[in-house]
Amino acid sequence: MKHSNRNLSKSFSLNGLATALLTMGLLTSTSAVMAAEGLGGNQLTPMGAERAASADGKIPAWDGGLKQTVGNWKDGYGNPFANEKPLFVITAKNYQQYANNMAAGQIEMLKKYPDTYTIPVYKSHRTANYPQAVYDLIKKNSQTAKLVDGGNGVEDFTQVTPFPQPKTGVELVWNHSTRYRGAGAEREVTLATPQASGNFTAVTLSEEFMFIGDPVENSLFYFLQSVTAPARLSGTVLLVQETMNQVKEPRRAWIYNAGQRRVRRAPQVAYDGPGTAADGQRTSDALDVFNGAPDRYEWKLVGKKEMYIPYNAYKLLDTNLSVDDLVKAGHINPDYTRYELHRVWQVEGTLKEGQRHIYAKRVMYFDEDTYQIAHVDHYDGRDNLWRVAEGHTVQFQDVQVPWYSAETIYDLVNGRYIVSGLINDTRGYNWDYKPQRSSFTPAALNRAGGR
Repeated sequence: MKHSNRNLSKSFSLNGLATALLTMGLLTSTSAVMAAEGLGGNQLTPMGAERAASADGKIPAWDGGLKQTVGNWKDGYGNPFANEKPLFVITAKNYQQYANNMAAGQIEMLKKYPDTYTIPVYKSHRTANYPQAVYDLIKKNSQTAKLVDGGNGVEDFTQVTPFPQPKTGVELVWNHSTRYRGAGAEREVTLATPQASGNFTAVTLSEEFMFIGDPVENSLFYFLQSVTAPARLSGTVLLVQETMNQVKEPRRAWIYNAGQRRVRRAPQVAYDGPGTAADGQRTSDALDVFNGAPDRYEWKLVGKKEMYIPYNAYKLLDTNLSVDDLVKAGHINPDYTRYELHRVWQVEGTLKEGQRHIYAKRVMYFDEDTYQIAHVDHYDGRDNLWRVAEGHTVQFQDVQVPWYSAETIYDLVNGRYIVSGLINDTRGYNWDYKPQRSSFTPAALNRAGGR
């Protein structure tokens, strides 16, 4: 097996850091009883998810998640579920019998690509696992965190997951934005935006993250992204200093332009501004499936349901595969995707009156064990389903970080899509990376662009 140059540590510094609802609707009194039991008790996991299995056993009980000792990236542990086969495959011919556990976008993808798009469903594994220090912080946050400025900010919490027992839609949005991803990470990944024919030019991105989560200084994370290939795009570098309350203080962003050899402010890197090298297929706030300020939408918590979502997608990390193996016309290759039945929170974001965005509505589904967004349906101003986004979740178990092995956004209108975060032909992740604030300044951006 080919291995990239990955050095992963087995620990991260944090830098100081109810019975299942099977149909959509409001939380029941049973949920209130479960909440009273407290996080990490017999009813709830330390993240606030339902600990028990589903009534039919298809979703297992949470037993602590995938253990750190089950392989590591330094030794190339591969896929812990490599020997499993799909329980069944959802196709354009049989989706009706599974529709209650699907999103509208999944059904529309099957209809648009009836001969090639499928959803292979595997046995469910609740692999999410975090350091005990993270669980301790989240338990503390559950007693103190509160929304401010109409939900545009959060106060009185420390770094991660302020609302492990969410009661509103915007609380779930904040849980996704503040979820634990270690102190920081460095990675080299591939992005592709195929034409409808399937032809594409791979874009290589070098990215550095530093996660802060400090409401006092109004900082959420720092992000540095350099385009290193192809040659026509290389040399462009983006720096983001993400604020938490972006109504109070907008996102700070700069771009180094290789042609002009200078750094300039980039206020367009927000909301529905164009994403880096995305060829119009992704908005700025759709990286990480969703990021940025929640202020332009009203966020309605619809309820909880059981849904087939991309999960434990280790096949997409297989470095024996190339990007060409994964990127196909219309969608990524379903031979390497994996879906499982999990409980999710459904949140509907509707554009506020007087606000502007190309998406008039976003329907989001959050995994209950991580609060990471698994699926989003995007609607246009005429309430037509336009784009379908998926986050293919994987547990980086040795560093106890759930994240994505790939992110996809499918355009149902033009037949194109974007896939990002692929590591198959790159150096992949470096979890030994030690982020420094001095690396995330306009001066550092100028130096990075000049290299």
